[in-house]
Amino acid sequence: MGRVGHFVEAIIFSSRWLIAPFLLGLVVGLAALVLKFLIKLYEFVIHIPGAPPADVIVGILTLVDLTLVASLIVLVICSIYDNFITDIDPVKHPEWPEGLVKIGFSGLKQKLFGAIAVIAAVNVLEWFMDIERQADNIKLAWVVGILLAFAVSMLILAIADRLSERASELPRKRK
Repeated sequence: MGRVGHFVEAIIFSSRWLIAPFLLGLVVGLAALVLKFLIKLYEFVIHIPGAPPADVIVGILTLVDLTLVASLIVLVICSIYDNFITDIDPVKHPEWPEGLVKIGFSGLKQKLFGAIAVIAAVNVLEWFMDIERQADNIKLAWVVGILLAFAVSMLILAIADRLSERASELPRKRK
């Protein structure tokens, strides 16, 4: 490969750093979510004394929902940083959770779909806990349908990943 080839290769390879502003944007989004969480937590604590048990459960589910979204954002940030920008050496950072580094694309897909399915499930639980006020059967059907779609998609993805792993483990025939 000549000088021009090496130059083009260097530009293409260095372009991975253009992902960094997106990750920084997700960090800003995470900070915004922390602010929203604190506001919801304050409202939740203030209303606990006069709230019926169902409202307390819905408030807790809302906090769980925000927490799951925040953990999903952190997972995406760390995985993309490790996979596309620069390699993270877990030996240099033993205090970092193992689940945030060295996540391959297949593992990231499964974790993302799993987190999204759990977030959808929490939303369905919120609907069921607050069904007296949200008695719109059409919206409830959509919420449950979306949850089922995520669950089926996650199952299909897991089966596809398992099949591709098995296929890669089979001995290759020589021509």
